[in-house]
Amino acid sequence: MTDSPIRIERRGHVFELTLDRPKANAIDLMTSRAMGEAFAEFRDDPELRVALITGAGEKFFCPGWDLKAAADGDEVDGDYGVGGFGGLQEMRAMNKPVIAAVNGICCGGGLEWALSADIILAADHASFALPEIRSGTVADAASVKMPKRIPYHIAMEMLLTGRWLDAEEAARWGFVNRVVPAADLMSEARALADHLASGPPLVYAAIKEIVREAEAMTFQDAMNRITKRQFGTVDTLYASEDQMEGARAFAEKRDPVWKGK
Repeated sequence: MTDSPIRIERRGHVFELTLDRPKANAIDLMTSRAMGEAFAEFRDDPELRVALITGAGEKFFCPGWDLKAAADGDEVDGDYGVGGFGGLQEMRAMNKPVIAAVNGICCGGGLEWALSADIILAADHASFALPEIRSGTVADAASVKMPKRIPYHIAMEMLLTGRWLDAEEAARWGFVNRVVPAADLMSEARALADHLASGPPLVYAAIKEIVREAEAMTFQDAMNRITKRQFGTVDTLYASEDQMEGARAFAEKRDPVWKGK
């Protein structure tokens, strides 16, 4: 096993986190806390614009909670650290894009971790399930998220039976953006991350806050808050240098230079 359960690489404005806990990349309390600290650092660093998450190896992305650790005394409802389980599910003000590159088995809490990303790419051999029902527990975050992401009856079938989906079916139901050959997964994910990193960070922040907060609002209430600049990120954007730069670049027929301020 590596000294740390996670590996972090910074590539310009891209923050890449690899979950690396042989044999299966399961998450215990210590790992979850380390992940939360890493994602908080990503969130708060103005130089970092996009996160890319994946699992080490070719077989497992993440199977979720480490049942062996639980058997040894880790509490299922213990201190997962900042951001909740896996560091992303409950991370406050995560207003930067996150990409998941699913490189293998993705189930239980591992699927919930992937669902915390904004874009999911999957290797063609990846597989997905919510098998908590078989161990007598509830996939809590997935029970909230899945019926909102994919057709209700498919989500309920996954939750109630624990059946497995291959990558193509996951893409067909819409919780995977696209499926790529395993050998191309990381190059495709990094190319996407680099593309997003070249974009306007203040606009990304506004999009993420609007999408997150508007989920519990009526359309008109959300629009009223946007037009009145009652979202912090929207107010920052409309008063920013980047807002003016976008307009100037369009008028001058050149690529904008985003500063994030």
